Amino acid sequence: MQLRNTTIRFGLVAVSLHWLIALLFLAMVGIGLTMTNLPLTHPRTFPLYQLHKSLGVTIFLLVVLRLLWRLSGSVPPLPATLKPWERAAAYLTHYGLYVALLVMPLTGWITVSASPLGIPTILYGYVKLPHLGFIAASTHKAAIGAASSWVHWGLAWSAIALVLLHIGAALKHHFILKDDVLARMLPTWALFEKRSRP
Repeated sequence: MQLRNTTIRFGLVAVSLHWLIALLFLAMVGIGLTMTNLPLTHPRTFPLYQLHKSLGVTIFLLVVLRLLWRLSGSVPPLPATLKPWERAAAYLTHYGLYVALLVMPLTGWITVSASPLGIPTILYGYVKLPHLGFIAASTHKAAIGAASSWVHWGLAWSAIALVLLHIGAALKHHFILKDDVLARMLPTWALFEKRSRP
């Protein structure tokens, strides 16, 4: 497909944050599925949980930065050819992902704080993230931990579903509708490669 030179692209910051968050999320899914299927006594379990929590905090901070950048108004408009329901679906998918990626780390933090194991969180092996004291000291922390754990998992699977929907929509725009929706978020080198093809 020949990309139009008039494509209104996302800026370097938005593109970088988008793909970095996407890669970290995929890593989180893989790590989460692996660590929860290992016995607690396995030598890889503790390091994987620590890495999972470290990446979760990183994703949270990157999503906050991405939201602030988006609220600055640096967002190309959706194509005028989109139907109203397609626009609504695009907005719901995007903001659903923002909510999931922001709330998941918070529910993880609550779960860890409520855990009777009291295992500290050391981000990347250097920075200690304190437990939420009011939860750790609560007489209802077992119930709080169970509820937050369920919410955490529910959000994780919801985010996976939204990511698959997001990917499917992007591929539909690129290969079926042949518009510039996906091209707006591709790294510059990918666009250059496509334009260079005869």
